[in-house]
Amino acid sequence: MVQHTLQGCYLIDGQPVAQQDAFEELSPAEGREKTIAYRILRAHDSGEPDGLRLRFDALISHDITYVGIIQTARASGLCEFPVPYALTNCHNSLCAVGGTINSDDHAFGLSAAMKYGGIYVPANLAVIHQYARERMACCGSMILGSDSHTRYGAYGCMGIGEGGGELVKQLLKNTYDLPYPEVVLVWLEGSTAHGIGPQDIALALVAATFPDGSVKNKILEFAGPGLKGLSSDFRMGIDVMTTETACLSSIWATDEKIEQYYHCVGRPCDYKKLEPLDGAYYDSVIRIDLSSVESMIALPFHPSLAIPVHQLQAEPESILSQAEKSCNEQLDGTARLDLTRCIRSGKVFFDQGIIVGCSGGMFENISEAADILEGSSVGNGFFDLSVYPASAPLSLAITQGGIAERLMKAGAVVKPAFCGPCFGAGDTPAHNTLSVRHATRNFASREGSKPSDGQISGVALMDARSIAATAANAGQLTAATDIPYTVKAQDYQYDDSIYKKRVYNGFGNPMPDTQLLLGPNIRDWPVIQPLRQDLLIRLAAVIQDDVTTTDELIPSGETSSLRSNPIKLAEFTLSRRYPSYVANSKAIQKISSSVQAGQIPDGLSDILKAVTAQPEQLTVGSCIFAKRPGDGSAREQAASCQKVLGGWANICYDYATKRYRSNCINWGIVPFTVQRENGWEFSEGDWIYIPGIRYALEHGTEILPGTLIRDNGRTLLPIELYCSSLTDRERRILLEGCLINYYASINADIKK
Repeated sequence: MVQHTLQGCYLIDGQPVAQQDAFEELSPAEGREKTIAYRILRAHDSGEPDGLRLRFDALISHDITYVGIIQTARASGLCEFPVPYALTNCHNSLCAVGGTINSDDHAFGLSAAMKYGGIYVPANLAVIHQYARERMACCGSMILGSDSHTRYGAYGCMGIGEGGGELVKQLLKNTYDLPYPEVVLVWLEGSTAHGIGPQDIALALVAATFPDGSVKNKILEFAGPGLKGLSSDFRMGIDVMTTETACLSSIWATDEKIEQYYHCVGRPCDYKKLEPLDGAYYDSVIRIDLSSVESMIALPFHPSLAIPVHQLQAEPESILSQAEKSCNEQLDGTARLDLTRCIRSGKVFFDQGIIVGCSGGMFENISEAADILEGSSVGNGFFDLSVYPASAPLSLAITQGGIAERLMKAGAVVKPAFCGPCFGAGDTPAHNTLSVRHATRNFASREGSKPSDGQISGVALMDARSIAATAANAGQLTAATDIPYTVKAQDYQYDDSIYKKRVYNGFGNPMPDTQLLLGPNIRDWPVIQPLRQDLLIRLAAVIQDDVTTTDELIPSGETSSLRSNPIKLAEFTLSRRYPSYVANSKAIQKISSSVQAGQIPDGLSDILKAVTAQPEQLTVGSCIFAKRPGDGSAREQAASCQKVLGGWANICYDYATKRYRSNCINWGIVPFTVQRENGWEFSEGDWIYIPGIRYALEHGTEILPGTLIRDNGRTLLPIELYCSSLTDRERRILLEGCLINYYASINADIKK
């Protein structure tokens, strides 16, 4: 289905040719400039020789992130939004903890849009990415979003999902900095079989690329003869899932079908044809034979654990037993998932089906699901089906076209635009049940359960078509390719009158006298001290999982309602993966406060004597070790919560994503790595002393010698920590303690 060749290639006369077979008139560096990706990047780059310095055309955030972003930018000198910035309300629409918290955040968002000249999209009007697709994406443009699934490449727009700190930099007219990325050609051939949807292609792609990290932080560029058979919706359904490959961004060649899309949404002038130029160079090539892709299913707890539906049907006991074992190892005893209970008479049954959000809730997915379900019933047993169209215009279209009627007559429940089921704030399944979803992720507890309370349920990912086929079979796993149905061709009849009546669009018209509406839960960031000469950190958590997700670092779901209160939210840090972390960090934070005040608490004096550390030159803080942290969400709270609790460093073998590493840097958490082959065995409670860290950061030193301290100073082990590839600005942010302090220091320098 998917073949990744890890060798360079040129596109010559419209065909990919292996680098060694090509007549190389161009060097790879010159050929890379002929890709669609680099032509867009260069149009947004300031032209520095050591890497890209990008300014984006637009920004977008949702209500889990925009309060913190605006509060950070406001503390850093924000006057008005310099580019269109849309604040959507698709995550905190359901108040899981009660009270006025979510509505207060929304009121803050509208007042900020008025004050600074932004765009405010009310709750349930659109999920973040559908609004961007319909109103903001343009061919050749770039959008930065504070959500990891910021992907609009199929529409010719490069989207990048990052933590809030990177949006703050754009709001303050600074740049997004990164090394020159590699570009991977995704060459599409053939045509899809009846019943195959975009999630099937996407899961096959994720399964082929995520495990080996072969496209991590790279740009995927889609082209090839297979494009012509794919609709704009189908392409976008694949594109949004490229986030799960760990790539940086994506871009597609555009054609008349994308041109039709821009006509459909009333913005024909925003279309232009994009295609790679002859001689374009790619660092590797992924070939996808669309005709060979089967109906796919991704098992808990990761989208990359994807296999053909037919394989699971043939071997349910062995496959689910192995998946169950792996899941329970990851849960580490906090709860136990029983997947084999889903097998009845040799068949796999689900308890819930969900079609939702930026990946599932698109027009063609919903329309074809209705085609499959017409005349059927989801039954009156345990299985239920919910469908969430991704925007109000889309809801209007499926209503006027009779699609919603057909779904409802089959027993499905059609709900308003909301991202909740994607991250655990809606439709949480019952304990020890299995939900099948056309959504973006299926991480542990992301469906809303609380393993620390003994609760757990599982999510499998599948395309809307196969979910509908499964629903028509009362929850029994069924591939859409195995049932007869007729697709009723219906075009998306887009009507933006709802947006015109409800969306506040104040870009270019800020009203600075507007008072921000600050509900009682909205709090400013606590004061953070700059980094001193030496650093002494203590491991508050040691996680040996192969990958640690941001949903484990800071849980999604009901905690989302507390996103605007840094102190309260920090109480949930690692709560579902490492429950002792908060208490450990607070104990270390107490020691740090004593040292800042010139006092040496009991137990620390022996540590300081062992390494001859001077308290007045010392920053003391907590640290996390994880093998590969940061897969998944772009939410900066995965790092900021560590900082609120006194975190000063993370240690790992490798960061799963650039966005998490950037979040750490923007919150003053030094992103250390260690060499796996050195065999360091870290334990909770270990101290690590890094002398001269301030000098090292000031001078760009990348290898920092330190001392691992155990047994109250009686055991000292030398250790090497790496802190590589930092820009000058990133080093200064770390020195100042966080991004807010960095901007405060710049403002102070200007005043001088």
